[in-house]
Amino acid sequence: MSYLVPSEFVTKMVDAGESKIFMSTRDTVIRAYMAGAILALAAWFAVTINVQTGQPLLGAVLFPVGFVMLYLFGFDLLTGVFVLCPLALIDKRPGVTLKGVLRNWGLVFVGNFLGAFTVAVMMAIYVTNGFSTPPSAVGVAIGVVGENRTLGYQAHGANGMLTLFVRGMLCNWMVSAGVVGAMISTQVSGKVIAMWMPIMLFFYMVFEHSIVNMFLFPSGLLLGAKFTIMDYLIWNEIPTVLGNLVGGLAFTGLTLYATHIKTGPTRSFK
Repeated sequence: MSYLVPSEFVTKMVDAGESKIFMSTRDTVIRAYMAGAILALAAWFAVTINVQTGQPLLGAVLFPVGFVMLYLFGFDLLTGVFVLCPLALIDKRPGVTLKGVLRNWGLVFVGNFLGAFTVAVMMAIYVTNGFSTPPSAVGVAIGVVGENRTLGYQAHGANGMLTLFVRGMLCNWMVSAGVVGAMISTQVSGKVIAMWMPIMLFFYMVFEHSIVNMFLFPSGLLLGAKFTIMDYLIWNEIPTVLGNLVGGLAFTGLTLYATHIKTGPTRSFK
Protein backbone atom coordinates (compact mmCIF):
# COMPACT_ATOMS: atom_id res chain seq x y z
CA MET A 1 0.00 0.00 0.00
CA SER A 2 2.92 2.31 -0.81
CA TYR A 3 4.10 2.88 2.74
CA LEU A 4 6.32 5.92 3.31
CA VAL A 5 9.13 5.60 5.82
CA PRO A 6 8.96 7.88 8.90
CA SER A 7 11.56 10.37 7.64
CA GLU A 8 9.38 10.89 4.56
CA PHE A 9 5.99 11.26 6.23
CA VAL A 10 7.35 13.47 9.03
CA THR A 11 8.68 15.84 6.38
CA LYS A 12 5.19 15.77 4.86
CA MET A 13 3.83 16.76 8.28
CA VAL A 14 6.09 19.82 8.35
CA ASP A 15 5.15 20.69 4.75
CA ALA A 16 1.46 20.40 5.64
CA GLY A 17 1.84 22.64 8.66
CA GLU A 18 3.61 25.26 6.57
CA SER A 19 0.94 25.24 3.85
CA LYS A 20 -1.88 25.62 6.39
CA ILE A 21 -0.26 28.65 8.00
CA PHE A 22 -0.11 30.44 4.63
CA MET A 23 -3.60 29.39 3.54
CA SER A 24 -6.10 32.19 2.93
CA THR A 25 -8.69 33.03 5.57
CA ARG A 26 -11.47 31.97 3.21
CA ASP A 27 -10.05 28.53 2.51
CA THR A 28 -9.06 27.93 6.12
CA VAL A 29 -12.54 28.68 7.45
CA ILE A 30 -14.36 26.72 4.72
CA ARG A 31 -12.21 23.64 5.25
CA ALA A 32 -12.57 23.87 9.02
CA TYR A 33 -16.34 24.38 8.75
CA MET A 34 -16.76 21.26 6.64
CA ALA A 35 -14.49 19.24 8.92
CA GLY A 36 -16.54 20.20 11.99
CA ALA A 37 -19.79 19.39 10.21
CA ILE A 38 -18.68 15.98 8.92
CA LEU A 39 -17.22 14.93 12.28
CA ALA A 40 -20.45 16.02 13.98
CA LEU A 41 -22.46 13.85 11.59
CA ALA A 42 -20.18 10.92 12.44
CA ALA A 43 -20.70 11.52 16.18
CA TRP A 44 -24.48 11.63 15.68
CA PHE A 45 -24.19 8.43 13.65
CA ALA A 46 -22.21 6.69 16.40
CA VAL A 47 -24.62 7.74 19.17
CA THR A 48 -27.52 6.49 17.05
CA ILE A 49 -25.80 3.11 16.65
CA ASN A 50 -25.15 2.91 20.39
CA VAL A 51 -28.77 3.70 21.24
CA GLN A 52 -30.31 1.37 18.67
CA THR A 53 -28.00 -1.60 19.22
CA GLY A 54 -26.78 -1.16 22.79
CA GLN A 55 -23.27 -1.94 21.51
CA PRO A 56 -20.81 0.96 22.10
CA LEU A 57 -18.03 -0.99 20.40
CA LEU A 58 -20.01 -1.03 17.15
CA GLY A 59 -20.42 2.74 17.31
CA ALA A 60 -16.69 3.13 17.88
CA VAL A 61 -15.85 0.81 14.98
CA LEU A 62 -17.98 2.86 12.58
CA PHE A 63 -17.37 6.39 13.90
CA PRO A 64 -14.02 6.78 12.02
CA VAL A 65 -15.90 6.95 8.71
CA GLY A 66 -16.39 10.67 9.36
CA PHE A 67 -12.73 11.29 10.15
CA VAL A 68 -11.65 9.40 7.04
CA MET A 69 -14.06 11.35 4.84
CA LEU A 70 -12.99 14.77 6.04
CA TYR A 71 -9.27 14.11 5.68
CA LEU A 72 -9.62 12.52 2.25
CA PHE A 73 -11.48 15.71 1.24
CA GLY A 74 -8.62 17.85 2.56
CA PHE A 75 -10.53 19.49 5.42
CA ASP A 76 -8.96 20.50 8.76
CA LEU A 77 -9.66 19.83 12.42
CA LEU A 78 -8.25 21.92 15.25
CA THR A 79 -6.74 18.77 16.73
CA GLY A 80 -4.77 18.25 13.53
CA VAL A 81 -3.41 21.77 13.11
CA PHE A 82 -2.43 21.75 16.80
CA VAL A 83 0.19 19.18 15.78
CA LEU A 84 1.18 20.17 12.26
CA CYS A 85 1.53 23.96 12.36
CA PRO A 86 4.01 24.20 15.27
CA LEU A 87 6.33 21.80 13.43
CA ALA A 88 6.76 24.32 10.62
CA LEU A 89 7.69 26.93 13.24
CA ILE A 90 10.15 24.61 14.96
CA ASP A 91 11.63 23.68 11.58
CA LYS A 92 12.20 27.41 10.91
CA ARG A 93 10.38 27.41 7.61
CA PRO A 94 10.73 30.84 5.91
CA GLY A 95 7.98 33.26 6.87
CA VAL A 96 6.44 31.01 9.51
CA THR A 97 5.81 32.89 12.76
CA LEU A 98 4.04 32.24 16.04
CA LYS A 99 1.44 34.80 15.00
CA GLY A 100 0.76 32.77 11.86
CA VAL A 101 0.34 29.58 13.88
CA LEU A 102 -2.07 31.27 16.31
CA ARG A 103 -4.02 32.81 13.41
CA ASN A 104 -4.50 29.37 11.88
CA TRP A 105 -5.61 27.86 15.19
CA GLY A 106 -8.12 30.65 15.77
CA LEU A 107 -9.66 30.38 12.30
CA VAL A 108 -9.87 26.59 12.44
CA PHE A 109 -11.49 26.74 15.90
CA VAL A 110 -14.16 29.13 14.61
CA GLY A 111 -14.77 27.10 11.46
CA ASN A 112 -14.97 23.78 13.34
CA PHE A 113 -17.41 25.23 15.86
CA LEU A 114 -19.67 26.72 13.20
CA GLY A 115 -19.75 23.45 11.27
CA ALA A 116 -20.44 21.33 14.34
CA PHE A 117 -23.09 23.76 15.57
CA THR A 118 -24.86 23.70 12.21
CA VAL A 119 -25.24 19.93 12.49
CA ALA A 120 -26.28 20.28 16.16
CA VAL A 121 -29.18 22.52 15.12
CA MET A 122 -30.18 20.15 12.33
CA MET A 123 -30.00 17.18 14.70
CA ALA A 124 -32.14 18.95 17.32
CA ILE A 125 -34.79 19.69 14.68
CA TYR A 126 -34.64 16.09 13.43
CA VAL A 127 -35.06 14.36 16.81
CA THR A 128 -37.87 16.69 17.99
CA ASN A 129 -39.86 16.98 14.75
CA GLY A 130 -39.02 20.66 14.53
CA PHE A 131 -39.14 21.17 18.33
CA SER A 132 -42.79 20.03 18.40
CA THR A 133 -42.24 16.81 20.37
CA PRO A 134 -39.93 15.63 23.19
CA PRO A 135 -36.49 14.43 22.01
CA SER A 136 -36.18 10.92 20.65
CA ALA A 137 -34.07 8.31 22.43
CA VAL A 138 -31.03 9.53 20.52
CA GLY A 139 -31.68 13.12 21.58
CA VAL A 140 -32.07 12.07 25.21
CA ALA A 141 -28.80 10.13 25.04
CA ILE A 142 -26.94 13.15 23.67
CA GLY A 143 -28.34 15.31 26.48
CA VAL A 144 -27.15 12.80 29.07
CA VAL A 145 -23.65 12.89 27.58
CA GLY A 146 -23.57 16.66 28.03
CA GLU A 147 -24.66 16.47 31.66
CA ASN A 148 -22.33 13.63 32.63
CA ARG A 149 -19.28 15.20 31.03
CA THR A 150 -19.73 18.68 32.51
CA LEU A 151 -21.50 18.39 35.86
CA GLY A 152 -19.88 14.99 36.35
CA TYR A 153 -16.39 16.53 36.23
CA GLN A 154 -17.51 19.54 38.27
CA ALA A 155 -18.65 17.27 41.10
CA HIS A 156 -15.02 16.15 41.57
CA GLY A 157 -13.58 19.68 41.61
CA ALA A 158 -9.86 19.92 40.86
CA ASN A 159 -9.61 16.14 40.46
CA GLY A 160 -12.35 16.27 37.85
CA MET A 161 -10.55 19.05 36.00
CA LEU A 162 -7.33 17.00 36.00
CA THR A 163 -9.20 13.96 34.70
CA LEU A 164 -10.77 16.03 31.93
CA PHE A 165 -7.40 17.47 30.90
CA VAL A 166 -5.77 14.02 30.81
CA ARG A 167 -8.62 12.59 28.76
CA GLY A 168 -8.10 15.49 26.34
CA MET A 169 -4.40 14.66 26.11
CA LEU A 170 -5.06 10.98 25.48
CA CYS A 171 -7.63 11.87 22.85
CA ASN A 172 -5.36 13.92 20.65
CA TRP A 173 -2.49 11.50 21.08
CA MET A 174 -4.71 9.10 19.14
CA VAL A 175 -6.46 11.61 16.86
CA SER A 176 -3.16 13.16 15.77
CA ALA A 177 -1.90 9.65 15.07
CA GLY A 178 -4.86 9.40 12.72
CA VAL A 179 -3.86 12.69 11.07
CA VAL A 180 -0.37 11.30 10.52
CA GLY A 181 -1.92 8.08 9.26
CA ALA A 182 -3.31 9.99 6.30
CA MET A 183 0.28 10.75 5.26
CA ILE A 184 1.99 7.39 5.60
CA SER A 185 0.63 5.94 2.37
CA THR A 186 0.10 7.21 -1.16
CA GLN A 187 -2.91 4.94 -1.71
CA VAL A 188 -6.42 5.48 -0.36
CA SER A 189 -6.65 2.00 1.18
CA GLY A 190 -3.45 2.53 3.16
CA LYS A 191 -4.57 5.96 4.35
CA VAL A 192 -7.97 4.63 5.47
CA ILE A 193 -6.54 1.74 7.48
CA ALA A 194 -3.93 3.93 9.16
CA MET A 195 -6.52 6.56 10.09
CA TRP A 196 -9.19 4.12 11.23
CA MET A 197 -7.29 2.37 14.02
CA PRO A 198 -6.41 5.24 16.40
CA ILE A 199 -9.76 7.00 15.85
CA MET A 200 -11.66 3.86 16.81
CA LEU A 201 -9.53 3.57 19.94
CA PHE A 202 -10.13 7.17 21.08
CA PHE A 203 -13.88 6.98 20.56
CA TYR A 204 -14.39 3.68 22.36
CA MET A 205 -12.24 4.81 25.29
CA VAL A 206 -14.42 7.96 25.63
CA PHE A 207 -11.52 10.39 25.50
CA GLU A 208 -12.39 14.08 25.17
CA HIS A 209 -12.26 15.56 21.66
CA SER A 210 -12.87 19.29 21.41
CA ILE A 211 -14.59 19.21 18.02
CA VAL A 212 -16.85 16.24 18.78
CA ASN A 213 -17.80 18.12 21.94
CA MET A 214 -18.63 21.21 19.86
CA PHE A 215 -21.48 19.07 18.54
CA LEU A 216 -22.51 17.01 21.57
CA PHE A 217 -22.74 19.77 24.16
CA PRO A 218 -24.53 22.50 22.15
CA SER A 219 -26.88 19.71 21.02
CA GLY A 220 -27.63 18.88 24.64
CA LEU A 221 -28.32 22.54 25.43
CA LEU A 222 -30.67 22.83 22.44
CA LEU A 223 -32.54 19.75 23.66
CA GLY A 224 -32.96 21.02 27.22
CA ALA A 225 -30.22 19.15 29.07
CA LYS A 226 -29.60 20.32 32.65
CA PHE A 227 -26.31 22.18 32.30
CA THR A 228 -25.38 25.70 31.21
CA ILE A 229 -23.19 27.26 28.55
CA MET A 230 -20.65 28.19 31.24
CA ASP A 231 -20.66 24.59 32.51
CA TYR A 232 -19.85 23.50 28.97
CA LEU A 233 -17.04 26.02 28.48
CA ILE A 234 -15.38 25.73 31.91
CA TRP A 235 -15.98 22.07 32.66
CA ASN A 236 -15.36 20.69 29.21
CA GLU A 237 -14.47 22.71 26.12
CA ILE A 238 -11.62 24.91 27.41
CA PRO A 239 -9.76 22.16 29.36
CA THR A 240 -10.37 19.75 26.49
CA VAL A 241 -8.84 22.14 23.95
CA LEU A 242 -5.77 22.57 26.17
CA GLY A 243 -5.46 18.84 26.73
CA ASN A 244 -5.81 18.18 22.99
CA LEU A 245 -3.02 20.70 22.30
CA VAL A 246 -0.60 19.25 24.83
CA GLY A 247 -1.32 15.59 24.09
CA GLY A 248 -1.15 15.79 20.31
CA LEU A 249 1.92 18.01 20.14
CA ALA A 250 3.87 16.25 22.90
CA PHE A 251 3.12 12.61 22.10
CA THR A 252 2.83 12.73 18.31
CA GLY A 253 4.21 15.88 16.70
CA LEU A 254 7.32 16.53 18.76
CA THR A 255 8.27 12.89 19.27
CA LEU A 256 8.11 12.08 15.56
CA TYR A 257 9.90 15.29 14.62
CA ALA A 258 12.64 14.84 17.22
CA THR A 259 13.56 11.34 16.14
CA HIS A 260 12.96 11.36 12.39
CA ILE A 261 13.95 14.86 11.22
CA LYS A 262 17.68 15.43 11.20
CA THR A 263 19.30 18.82 11.64
CA GLY A 264 19.69 21.00 8.59
CA PRO A 265 17.30 21.71 5.72
CA THR A 266 14.52 19.17 5.27
CA ARG A 267 13.62 17.59 1.98
CA SER A 268 10.16 18.11 0.55
CA PHE A 269 8.03 15.13 -0.41
CA LYS A 270 5.02 17.12 -1.52
